Amino acid sequence: MEQPTPEQYLRKILLSPVYEIAKITPLQRMDKMSEKLGINVLLKREDRQIVHSFKLRGAYNKIAGLSKEALARGVIAASAGNHAQGVALTGNRLGIKATIVMPNSTPDIKIDAVRRFGGNVVLFGSTFDEAYQESKRLADVNGYTLIPPYDDPDVLAGQGTIAQEIIKQNSHITHVFVQVGGGGLAAGMAVYIKQIRPDIKVIAVEAEGSACLKAALEAGEPVTLDKVSLFADGVAVKRIGDETFRILKDNVDDIVLCSNDEICAAMRDIFDDTRAISEPSGALSLAGIKKYMQAHPDLRGDPDVTMAAILSGANLKFHTLRFVSERCEVGERAEGILSVKIPERKGAFLEFCKRLGGRSVTEFNYRYADPEEARIFVSVHLTNGDEELNSIIEGLRSGGYEVTNMTDNILAKNHVRYMIGGHPQKTLSERAYVFEFPEVKDSLLRFLETLGTRYNITCFHYRNRGMEFGSVLCCFELTDRDIEVFNRHLEELNYDCHEVTQDLSYVQFLNP
Repeated sequence: MEQPTPEQYLRKILLSPVYEIAKITPLQRMDKMSEKLGINVLLKREDRQIVHSFKLRGAYNKIAGLSKEALARGVIAASAGNHAQGVALTGNRLGIKATIVMPNSTPDIKIDAVRRFGGNVVLFGSTFDEAYQESKRLADVNGYTLIPPYDDPDVLAGQGTIAQEIIKQNSHITHVFVQVGGGGLAAGMAVYIKQIRPDIKVIAVEAEGSACLKAALEAGEPVTLDKVSLFADGVAVKRIGDETFRILKDNVDDIVLCSNDEICAAMRDIFDDTRAISEPSGALSLAGIKKYMQAHPDLRGDPDVTMAAILSGANLKFHTLRFVSERCEVGERAEGILSVKIPERKGAFLEFCKRLGGRSVTEFNYRYADPEEARIFVSVHLTNGDEELNSIIEGLRSGGYEVTNMTDNILAKNHVRYMIGGHPQKTLSERAYVFEFPEVKDSLLRFLETLGTRYNITCFHYRNRGMEFGSVLCCFELTDRDIEVFNRHLEELNYDCHEVTQDLSYVQFLNP
């Protein structure tokens, strides 16, 4: 792969033909967020592209630069998301064949979108890696040009046109926050900004569960993460690109990591300010601004501070919003979740609520399990974030209550809160696991065929949240002698999983 100099990248960006298909998108002021943070906050509306994502820019810039012979043979890409639509629309506009290989688990809404834009869809494999290998095979067999989603100089240059627009649209910007998956968007923008306005700080923002840039910077080279969180699927990349890393390591001023709850809160902020509905990865850079301001409170109230975030895409399944609405309050620190032990006697609930001091209770779960004591799962509305939550916890403990803060406990928020009161009536040799598997019709069947006929399942919770991957909490009755064989069956199943037998929420609410 060629490694252009920063000056060569600047030339590529300035001469890019992306405006033959892409539009100059608005840089919109977020009035409510600006007032809340005490700075000027701007949002680059890449959701306004025809494919509702920035990916069109890089795809078009790459394909439009191919030779006539290569265009005549056609192009191919592997993608289950926004890159697929960008390649498909580009092929349609240029009158060439565009083939998109997508995993069998790809939702129909995304398959239909690619076909609507003129792409030839090939469904292959159950994972992106399998689809990618098939795209390389088809490229070799048919002579197609493979269009990478991010790790390519021409793709980077196409994405870099966003930075060119931002600087023209507002000359007072001091910080630009950019989400990072494979790094194409961030690298293209960063290399342009640092050539034109090196005084502007470029802040990379990663999801906590897929921080491949941070891992690469710590290692001094790209490394492959063992697993990634799939909620923000647009940035769920295990390994940063080689070329994108080469650019980013010299052109990024800082990195911010954000949780899924913080991303959900940013999605709501975007809706409140603009009435736009962002996909999770599209809201990541705004979540980064909010997190950055927590670490730099000295910037609040400074009229000279202007920060820009990128709404990079708005392609999501509507039912994902169910999960977002549940978690955005926690991400905003407007809700705290507690596990509390109270006496099992008349009037105990009333005494507990009085101890909360009239605060609004947003969730309360309880099931009789013991004649002496009760374990309750309670959520409380907060107006002053963690400071108020800590005050509540201290007040409860001073009143003699045993309290565990579950606000950041993933197992509690994804599963246990829906299962309160699940103590078995006999002692079990039980181990608990969380599995992630693709939301396709045979996934549960495969799961049960591999494990359910061999071991006694003692607990099971699954909830479809409208995303491509589902999360399952499953407990098995296992002895120490079973573990070695059981682990082999887990390898055969080949779903991401981890044991949670020692997790506090499992121990307090579900463990015998």
